[in-house]
Amino acid sequence: MGNNKKSRTLVRIVLAALFAALTAAGAFIAIPVGSVPIVLQNLFAMLSGLLLGPFLGGAAVLLYLAAGAIGAPVFAGGAGGFVHFAAPSGGFLYGYFLAAVVAGIIASSPRAEQKTRRWRIIAAAVAGMLVIYVPGVIQLKILYNMTWKAALLAGCAPFLIGDAIKTAVAIIIAPRLRSLIGDATH
Repeated sequence: MGNNKKSRTLVRIVLAALFAALTAAGAFIAIPVGSVPIVLQNLFAMLSGLLLGPFLGGAAVLLYLAAGAIGAPVFAGGAGGFVHFAAPSGGFLYGYFLAAVVAGIIASSPRAEQKTRRWRIIAAAVAGMLVIYVPGVIQLKILYNMTWKAALLAGCAPFLIGDAIKTAVAIIIAPRLRSLIGDATH
């Protein structure tokens, strides 16, 4: 029984580290579309919550953010350092953590043995993606002394189509990946 618990703990640590690494890799996967490239950091942050739950998914994103804070080049454009949390795009970094936690809470089945219903995955993915915008837009508004409308246009409009596509991808792949991960996250 003790070895099983140790194995499960090890798997949970590996999964959190994997999603931290995937989120970091997402900064380097850029699809050039118009003036703003689509990166996959927010997709992996949201998937960490959808697949690992709010606690483990949140821990994965915190690990990613900690790596970036100490200078690892894991933020967009290969940047790192604590200063990026105070930059105009820093609010979105905080949003990644919120995305993992919110998506994880919504996607969690009321009973661990019960399969998560499709509507919960859809609601979790949409809410997880949208919650990223909240601290991002607030930080843009404050730093640039923008109106709410200007902050929303600058912080949301260029990303909505790409984020809608990423959300759709998450909705499609999350149920299958959740079944593959299985009991390791609970």
